[in-house]
Amino acid sequence: MNAAMKAAVVRAKGQPPVFADFEMPATGVGERLVTVTAAALSPLARARAAGTHYSADGGFPFVAGVDGVGRLADGTRAYFILPRAPFGSFAEASVAPAAQCVPVPDGLDDVTAAAIANPGMSSWAALTERARFRKGESVLINGATGASGRLAVQIAKYRGAARVVATGRNLAALDELRALGADATIPLGIGPEALAEAFAAAFADGIDVVLDYLWGSSAELLLAAAVKASPAGRAIRYVEIGAASGAEIRLPGALLRSSGLELTGSGIGSLSLERLAAAVAGVFEAARPAGLSLATRQVPLAEVEAIWPLTDGDRIVLIP
Repeated sequence: MNAAMKAAVVRAKGQPPVFADFEMPATGVGERLVTVTAAALSPLARARAAGTHYSADGGFPFVAGVDGVGRLADGTRAYFILPRAPFGSFAEASVAPAAQCVPVPDGLDDVTAAAIANPGMSSWAALTERARFRKGESVLINGATGASGRLAVQIAKYRGAARVVATGRNLAALDELRALGADATIPLGIGPEALAEAFAAAFADGIDVVLDYLWGSSAELLLAAAVKASPAGRAIRYVEIGAASGAEIRLPGALLRSSGLELTGSGIGSLSLERLAAAVAGVFEAARPAGLSLATRQVPLAEVEAIWPLTDGDRIVLIP
């Protein structure tokens, strides 16, 4: 039997992780053992641990955490994504296929790399792979005040967006997005009629790509405005990334039949894990020139049970 390590262990469905001993991973063919130095507590990590994310496999017990940063056997610093079950990133060590390990460049510290990798990947992959974004196009980001949306604003400008429109409920955060590159902002709390008018004005000025982290009622208004207010013949690539405001929407078929609207999604399953890893490499390369960063709070892994319920504030990064 392999030696034991400390980890955040999920023992049953619906139970939060506990700090406990877990078997140390052994590598198989094509895999890399990672000594973990930092791992961010992301919404995806929470959802998979709870078994509510569509990619959760349902086996118990397992180590929580979907990605992290650490050292490979040769000392190389690397980011890794989706370790082989039952191992996760909230542990002293983990194991992942070599193709899902990305070198961390010099000048990017472990904590920052762990914090920006997942939210940065979501927007980078959605923009470049799913939306097929081209320099000079205009982008609307729905739900831009969260970690992923905030980085999406910066990434869109870094990739050459001519105009970025950001939406969100947090007015102070919307103001901050202007300093990060947003050309216009739309507050989501102004009421359905006023919001529909604001969306229509944005599309009348020309939007090529929508990155949607919210779905729900705002998505229904966005889709209607995209079809009704956009210049005739303008194709709009609408990418659904998250569902923070609702898992389902009403979508009249006429919206698709009467327009050039292209509706797609971006996430685990829509792209290969190798392509998602490549998106992270792009984020890391852009981190310094684009100024990509998130406010973080470093917490010892041993305190995982205490911090697990906390969902507001800075991005929590667990340190084994």
